[in-house]
Amino acid sequence: MGAIEQKIRDKILEELHRLEHELNHELPKELMKARAHGDLSENAEYKYAKERQSYVTARMGQLQQRLSNVAMMNLDNLPKNKAAYGSRVVVMDVDKSVKSEYKLVTTEEADATKGWISTTSPIGRALMGKTVGDTVSVVTPAGKKELEILKLVTIHEDSK
Repeated sequence: MGAIEQKIRDKILEELHRLEHELNHELPKELMKARAHGDLSENAEYKYAKERQSYVTARMGQLQQRLSNVAMMNLDNLPKNKAAYGSRVVVMDVDKSVKSEYKLVTTEEADATKGWISTTSPIGRALMGKTVGDTVSVVTPAGKKELEILKLVTIHEDSK
């Protein structure tokens, strides 16, 4: 497993351990405290703790799935001439004439302050598989954007 895959794996494991602690230690205490208040049918603390327990359990399942997906990642199979995971993409907002640079990363690595966007975000999905000169339409919370790809550096070129 390469350094990138290990970093992703570590981040997933960190969240998994935090959720396991919450599920096995914190939530049972909250449930016991809420039960002590009596009538559970109108007990907001009990209802919240049960909903949180369901969410934590579901999220842990998602993270386990992500772990198995990361284990099967093979960065050598990524395209060498199209936007994919690890690519740095410089785009021009056609309407505003504003340049932006994005790095396409996993959900766990995403950090908007660094320009690191998930391959599953609206812009990330639109850029996947595209190359220099392509224009993509993206619907974002701020409205529809037309982005022209000006520069592309794939993970293969970036690691040289």
